Amino acid sequence: MSERVVNVTAPGLLAGAALPHLAASDGAVVNVSSTFGHRPAPGAGYYGASKAALESLTRSWALELATEGVRVNAVAPGPTESEALTASGLPGEAVAEITAREAERVPLGRRGEPGDVAAWIVRLAGPEAGWLTGQVLTVDGGLELA
Repeated sequence: MSERVVNVTAPGLLAGAALPHLAASDGAVVNVSSTFGHRPAPGAGYYGASKAALESLTRSWALELATEGVRVNAVAPGPTESEALTASGLPGEAVAEITAREAERVPLGRRGEPGDVAAWIVRLAGPEAGWLTGQVLTVDGGLELA
């Protein structure tokens, strides 16, 4: 199954399986999108479209599941340190060039760390975000402003 199908189908299957438990506990769904879900980039069309679809699902599910007491939000990370580029088969020099170029574009001057994104996922899932649903929070070091 391609990543573009997985980016839309997997969250739906997961949310569907978890819904009885989420409804019983006034739980929350936090989807993981990407800045590509609302910011186009050459070569990322299908990936971006899959993340845009996930953002639309986030807003629709927020409306549909509100009566169940379930909140639905998403985070949209910008460039974040991970093994994704290396795992894609790119040579080390290409990975270094891409990561340096991305860091230069981010106003805060660096790529995100996994903890930068995870902290917001935890906040959106927690009770202090109990009045928040249907939102997509961009966590990108200001990239969207550049």
